[in-house]
Amino acid sequence: MSRTLVQPVGQKRLTNVAVVRLRKHGQRFEIACFPNKVLSWRSRVEKDLDEVLQSHTVYSNVSKGVLAKSKDLTKAFGTDDQTKICIEILEKGELQVSGKEREAQLSTQFRDIATIVMEKTINPDTRRPYTITMIERLMHEIHFAVDPNLTSKEQALKVIKKLMENFPIKRAPLRVRFTAPKPSFAGLMEKVAEWNATFISKDESGTQPSIVCEIEPSILHSCEERLKDVQGRVEVLSVSMHAEGGPSVEQHDNVEVPQAMPAKESDVVAEISERMQKQNLSSESQDNAQGKQLRRCKECDVLVDDKLYREHCKSAWHKHSYTRHKNGLPPLSQEECMVEMELADSKKDLKDYDF
Repeated sequence: MSRTLVQPVGQKRLTNVAVVRLRKHGQRFEIACFPNKVLSWRSRVEKDLDEVLQSHTVYSNVSKGVLAKSKDLTKAFGTDDQTKICIEILEKGELQVSGKEREAQLSTQFRDIATIVMEKTINPDTRRPYTITMIERLMHEIHFAVDPNLTSKEQALKVIKKLMENFPIKRAPLRVRFTAPKPSFAGLMEKVAEWNATFISKDESGTQPSIVCEIEPSILHSCEERLKDVQGRVEVLSVSMHAEGGPSVEQHDNVEVPQAMPAKESDVVAEISERMQKQNLSSESQDNAQGKQLRRCKECDVLVDDKLYREHCKSAWHKHSYTRHKNGLPPLSQEECMVEMELADSKKDLKDYDF
């Protein structure tokens, strides 16, 4: 019985090829390009065609190496010049990417759009920006989908308009400086009052008095047109203004000091802690009398049965006390620890959902 010797097929996988596909007149045409060069060509960063194309050849299937027929090229493009056809496919075709790669690109662009929305909007009640997590959550609630053919800024402006229709959010005001000659300064003040601008400061010294105020971004161009009547000009000082005292590195000293608890509440807490100390002392004496082996947890400052010490180390009480111990804070009882954790969770929720 003869055995057939099976030889491996010398097949070269497409490991460094980006395929651009274009459907025209019912036919599929593809070209082989270098990765990351197609977007550079379309954004006019790369101008050398040889740096973009693997070869000046039009395929009907790049992965199988099937070339497009000349009669199909002439019928679809009106010419059989491979270079001209490659340029048209490169401009109008669809770049083929894997599912994971496309998902990563859309996720990155979604994050960029959310960042632009966060920078350009504020909460009208607090005049402070929303967090990036909150903006992303609101974008998911309005069922926003990223369009890879549009820029992030264009989509961010559309998102802002849609968010303003459903949620308490508005564009952050522009801080501008209006300047006009002295004879026309009174007319400038009247126009600024008509625009419902928020006055910040006014400087009437010199031949060109000025006023600094905050206006809505949508009326900036109309302000520039109307200031020509009084020979004035506009200077943008800040694109988006947020209320002072917001969460930033420079303002980390402006931390709100929590108010002291009322006398009644402090007495109740003292009474509870005293009762807990008595319970701990009584339980320790009972355990010692029963001859149990106890281990002291230095983070929680409590005696624990040796058999239950491992479970105690896995508890939320021990983990929270360990964090306090690392930060040099005194230990808390189990009840006090739970209260502190609930307060921290409630503050976090309020921060995320603060409209």
